[in-house]
Amino acid sequence: MQLFAGGILLADGPAATNAANANSDLVPLVLKLPSPVFSGTPKEAPPGLAMEATLDKPAPPLQVPRDVSNIAPGKKITSSDKNATRADLAKLTDGNKEADEENIVQLSKGPQWVQFDLAGSKEVYAVVVWHAHDTAKIFRSVIVQIADDQDFTDNVRTLFNNDRDNSTGLGAGTDRQYFETFRGKIIDAKGAKASFVRLYSSGSTESKLNEYTEVEIYGRPAK
Repeated sequence: MQLFAGGILLADGPAATNAANANSDLVPLVLKLPSPVFSGTPKEAPPGLAMEATLDKPAPPLQVPRDVSNIAPGKKITSSDKNATRADLAKLTDGNKEADEENIVQLSKGPQWVQFDLAGSKEVYAVVVWHAHDTAKIFRSVIVQIADDQDFTDNVRTLFNNDRDNSTGLGAGTDRQYFETFRGKIIDAKGAKASFVRLYSSGSTESKLNEYTEVEIYGRPAK
């Protein structure tokens, strides 16, 4: 018997059955979204930027295993900005994604990062970040990496990088710039195993400061 999964014809036999069963274990990643604070098409981007298309409707949801959950709450968070307090960084996982000023964590100028210690190896399927989304601004040099050690020297992998001119020194990225919205940015990690997640930025089109509202990391214990 021929089987189809995701519109693709699968081979007959056990391999086809296993692939179909694996596909049935996936579910849409459903996010709790904050309220939008602006509507309509974002203002024109600065010239010379490679931009993602602005969609009128949300993109199809990412498919993840059904036992995946947000593992970021309760994890140790550190930052390259030594002026960021523990209370400041705790806002990144407090579940409040609204665009109000009191919910925004501000880091210093220049390239800065926030880092999550996952307390052991995890299978990471998605990293979702809401920078400040009070206006349709573009955050620069957005990079998301995972690694096996807190110093990011062991098995470092880049999940997203739109730093096309390599201003952070982490390598030129090929991903596109995007306008911040209430939907956040979903980054597909494809189940990569890691113990640490690090997110970079370097200011925005509105400010030289680095602004975060919330970060969610969807994963499960590594098998």
